Amino acid sequence: MTYEEFADARLGALLRYAVMLTGDPHQAQDLVQETMVRVQLNWRRVARSDAPERYVRRMLTNQFIDWRRGSWARRVLLRGEPDEGVPAPVDHAQAAVDRDQVWSWLSRLPRRQRATLVLRYYEDLPDAEIAEILGCAVGTVRSCISRALATLRAEYVEVC
Repeated sequence: MTYEEFADARLGALLRYAVMLTGDPHQAQDLVQETMVRVQLNWRRVARSDAPERYVRRMLTNQFIDWRRGSWARRVLLRGEPDEGVPAPVDHAQAAVDRDQVWSWLSRLPRRQRATLVLRYYEDLPDAEIAEILGCAVGTVRSCISRALATLRAEYVEVC
């Protein structure tokens, strides 16, 4: 498989994953672009791996966790672009409020915790794959998820 074939086949999925990590479609595009430049520069190593997509997802995740571009960590888009595949709820205002609240809670989590939640609940990956992507032990993944969910629960209790 060539770099161009890989990019054509997987770019959309990588972008969706990046949107879930960043909470902002524009920042997600920047993140994916920077990652894909690195992928292209290291394509031989990526292509030789057992699972190139997993390798690139790990690169993207590490890039997100380490990203230090100005005030990027303080900027969060609270409203993502609507998913056309999901029917619109009857109460549009409440759905927007709920979505904004979830993005707000997620934005306050440390990046590694947010990445573990996205990998688990959005990408539906098992603990072993998440550990491989993040370069840590399975127990670390479980504790990150546990801490992140405890933080979100505490935030939820405060609101209710």
